[in-house]
Amino acid sequence: MTKPLTYKGYSARIEYDDADGIFFGRVAGIADGVGFHADNVGDLRAAFREAVDDYLETCERIGKQPQRAYSGKMMFRVTPETHRKAALAAELEGKSLNQWAEEALLKAAE
Repeated sequence: MTKPLTYKGYSARIEYDDADGIFFGRVAGIADGVGFHADNVGDLRAAFREAVDDYLETCERIGKQPQRAYSGKMMFRVTPETHRKAALAAELEGKSLNQWAEEALLKAAE
């Protein structure tokens, strides 16, 4: 997995367009379309930071609450057997199911 650009709590996924010879990206995890591009990595980092700063300034200027990527709250369904196994694994490690699940998700995501 590649490491995404991050700035002020926002992250971006980067792609390369060979036809135009540019890198381009979009802030991930928010519905507002915040994009940027550059023809080299140094300028791409600067363009990303500028795009985030501009987004936050624009939201403030128009009185809109900026979207944040994630709240930290997750809710999903698993089979009863998966729930049982996860709860048992957490208990055996002396952790709450939330602590155990967070560690498992983080490990899988990295």
